[in-house]
Amino acid sequence: MTLEILTADNLAPLRHGFFTRRGGASSGIFTGLNCGRGSSDQNEIISINRARVAAAMNVPPSHLQGVHQVHSANVITLDAPLDTDDAPRADALVTAMPGIALAILTADCLPVLFADPGAGVVGAAHAGWRGALDGVLEATVDAMVASGAARANIHAVIGPAISQSAYEVSVEFADAFLADDAGNARFFTAGAADKLQFDLPAFGLDCLRRAGVSNAEWTSHCTYADEGRFYSYRRTTHRGEADYGRLISAIRL
Repeated sequence: MTLEILTADNLAPLRHGFFTRRGGASSGIFTGLNCGRGSSDQNEIISINRARVAAAMNVPPSHLQGVHQVHSANVITLDAPLDTDDAPRADALVTAMPGIALAILTADCLPVLFADPGAGVVGAAHAGWRGALDGVLEATVDAMVASGAARANIHAVIGPAISQSAYEVSVEFADAFLADDAGNARFFTAGAADKLQFDLPAFGLDCLRRAGVSNAEWTSHCTYADEGRFYSYRRTTHRGEADYGRLISAIRL
């Protein structure tokens, strides 16, 4: 099966993609394009999957660059390829160097790709609720500006992520957002019993716009709802499965 790569006009003409799980070599609960070395999938199979992504991005596998994601607001700016065996702990990458594909992994969290094509600067960020609340998206924009991008010219696209209808949270969860800004109440709606439903993509878009990125959008794909195309941590948890695959998203100059 060939790879399925979702793209956005907003990031054209740069080579980029939000890769679905289709077209990979993994099997069992990982069936498809599992690119997460943090999973219990076979390492050699993950290497095959990542090599397919690198080929689609037209870079050698060593230039498909990621970080050790930790739900932080840390951003790494690259001026040379990283040692892929010793990735720094961070949740976003920025570069002005051609030939490096910035990649992040997700399985419900927000995968966000950034570009200022005119300035020749790109970025990629992983934003779960914790990282988004702590400012990883704003920090990515700041790092792009420090690398020569113009804030008003940055385009950003949020790829497949969990939608509000699938993201049930507690009142205590919402308290952290309300303590930061009472206006964040608009990202929550009433759910079943005493639960709430959180709109992570809308919160991410708001973070981007407050950071000065007026040209931002979500692809509107829900990872939880579409099992055939996407991995989902929450879906796996609800089913009591042992592990889950990780989707990859990438961009390059």
